[in-house]
Amino acid sequence: MLAAVLYDFNRLELEDVPMPHPERASEVVVRVKSCGICATDHKAIRGIRRNVSFPAILGHEPSGIVAEVGHGVTHFKEGDEVIVMPGGYCGFCENCRIGRTHYCEHAYTTGGDGPEDVRPGAFAEYMKVEEHTLFHKPPEISFDAAALTEPLSGAWKGVIQYSEMEVGDDVVVIGVGSIGLLCVMVARAAGAGRLVAIDVSDYALQNALKLGASHAINPTQGDVRKRVYEIMPKGPDLIVEAAGPIEAVRLMVDLRRRGTRWNLFGITTHEKFELDGGHTHFLEGRMDASFGTTPLAMSKAIRLMQRGLVDPEKIISHRFPLTRIHDALAVMDTLEHNKVIINP
Repeated sequence: MLAAVLYDFNRLELEDVPMPHPERASEVVVRVKSCGICATDHKAIRGIRRNVSFPAILGHEPSGIVAEVGHGVTHFKEGDEVIVMPGGYCGFCENCRIGRTHYCEHAYTTGGDGPEDVRPGAFAEYMKVEEHTLFHKPPEISFDAAALTEPLSGAWKGVIQYSEMEVGDDVVVIGVGSIGLLCVMVARAAGAGRLVAIDVSDYALQNALKLGASHAINPTQGDVRKRVYEIMPKGPDLIVEAAGPIEAVRLMVDLRRRGTRWNLFGITTHEKFELDGGHTHFLEGRMDASFGTTPLAMSKAIRLMQRGLVDPEKIISHRFPLTRIHDALAVMDTLEHNKVIINP
């Protein structure tokens, strides 16, 4: 089969590799129909993210069709249309038992990062997964939309489950690339009041306004805190940092008022920011963070799509066949893009 194999930073090669087949009773081979390119994939290929073991087949946002099943698979059969959760878990450790499967002591990932056990991902025509990581794709959801279940589930987990956004909350989303836009869409579906998008890209801000933001602020064009407090005189109830740079985290800290909930979502690099201890104490806000996904979050994301509350296909700006993955990466290098999809 054809796969994009990463041999070193900036050395991604398209080549024929052996087809995967079930080796354990619980394994399933999926023919990949669609896979999103995550910013973490792009950073790994470009050498910005360094925790990569070579060779690697990346890609952890897939949907597809079951091609082959192990003899112990009972809930899926050949021909089923499926969504793949990239994080595998044991189901028996303490974290798994209390529902924190993304903390699993024996976790693995297909094409992503985090656990030490990284298995071949979805920048290929076929991939092998465990049955428990599969979800049936509802027929009304396209393969491209279904491929974005994992990032949509992360947005739901961060905004709703962890930060407990309530109907009418005034929300600020800092960084409205693909994951920030999904946070905007989830917040809008959940009944956000004023919904402010902040980004240095006017292209991204226009997308945010189309997808549910009530206001857009470019921090290069004035005093962000002053503008936010003109829109929200009592300050934001919730701030979501979905940007990544440490400057976005510092901005989030600056925008807080008493009782503000704030979620570190986008930053994954080990950089420092400062807090005034007494000020933070008397603000009595609450900081959360969110990474990865869980079966609960995946199920909630599928329901959001199935009920027509969030359509992640609206954030797709480019589609490429696997044979043009280098063109896709060139688009990822620019500011004028949103979600980029690979269709093997």
